[in-house]
Amino acid sequence: MGEQEPSDRLRGDQPKETKENGTGSFSQFSSSVRTMVRIRQKYQAMKKRRLEIAAVSSQSFMSPRSTSPKFFTFENLQDTINSNPASPRKRKKKRKARVLYPSSILRAVPTKERSRAKNCLYLLCIIVFLQIYNAIENLDDHVLKYDLDGLEKTLKREVFGQQEVAERLLGHLHDYLSTYVHNKPLVLSLHGSTGVGKSHVGRLLAQHFSSVVGEGLVMQYFVLHHCPTDDDIPQCTKSLDSHISEMVTQAEEEEKIPVFIFDEVEHMPRELLDTLQDLIHPKNNNEYLNAIYILISNLGHEDITKFVLHNSSVAVSGRLSLSQELNPWLRSYVERYHMLFLEAELLPFMLLEKSHVMDCFIDEMSREGFYPDRSHVERLAEELSYYIVGEREFSHTGCRQVVAKVNLL
Repeated sequence: MGEQEPSDRLRGDQPKETKENGTGSFSQFSSSVRTMVRIRQKYQAMKKRRLEIAAVSSQSFMSPRSTSPKFFTFENLQDTINSNPASPRKRKKKRKARVLYPSSILRAVPTKERSRAKNCLYLLCIIVFLQIYNAIENLDDHVLKYDLDGLEKTLKREVFGQQEVAERLLGHLHDYLSTYVHNKPLVLSLHGSTGVGKSHVGRLLAQHFSSVVGEGLVMQYFVLHHCPTDDDIPQCTKSLDSHISEMVTQAEEEEKIPVFIFDEVEHMPRELLDTLQDLIHPKNNNEYLNAIYILISNLGHEDITKFVLHNSSVAVSGRLSLSQELNPWLRSYVERYHMLFLEAELLPFMLLEKSHVMDCFIDEMSREGFYPDRSHVERLAEELSYYIVGEREFSHTGCRQVVAKVNLL
């Protein structure tokens, strides 16, 4: 019996194991079924949702559901709108551009703010223009005070054969008298032979400026008259220095420019030349800088004569100015003579021709009350001596003998 128990036990256990295996397979099957049911339910829900979406879209458009692709057209758009009046299509309103005003009272288009610097710039330009205009007016007034136009007419009427010298002389005077403040005095040096009109121009300048600025501010100094001997040189030097100082001081007070005319400078002693140079030199006070010095001499007259005679043909052609050609040599000569001429403007006088001498006779005869007959004037002019260069005749003594000839009539 003991051997049969195990076998019986085995046979008795087999139905139990089979039963347990059947129960496990059923549970697995049921879980699979439940899973499938859930999947089906989800599928059905998704399908139903798609159908609802399709139905809504078919209602909003125009055709029932079909398998063909759908395209939007405007054919049945009005029917769709009429079928759904509860939800009308809203039109978008266009936004209008609005101008924002600073306030309801002031309605003006805003402008750019103007810079204040422009107004200041305009004001500055106006001020500068007025100053320049005023300066120009003052210059004209200062020149008009000396009546240089009247002086020009006098020189043209009474000086013969020296047109270029007269123009240069007036140019220097106009430039200097245009203003009252200067950095140096004006020094004009007149050179030439006897009788060409140097001293006559000096007398005309003295008369003109005496009538314009007053006789107290014009000095005519003749060396052989004011300082005839060597013993008078110390006194002449002291007197000249004090006289010029007094005139300069007076001119400074009256705001005028004095004129000093020195004739016969070639006879002036060395001491007087040195004194005059000290007065003219710019290192002096400001009042000494506002003055006009006119030096008249025949320094270099022989070489001037030779130069004019040698270049008379060039003067006829008019291709160059004899005075401009002569100036460099003449300057070197007078500067070697004395350093006084270092600051001077040189004005060389040319030789006078026979026609100029005849003009001198006509003018002098008119002054003396004689009728200037042309044949008579030519006969008087023939009595003088001339340099003959080709067809041109230059007087040896200029117009110096004209007065004596007319006095003999």
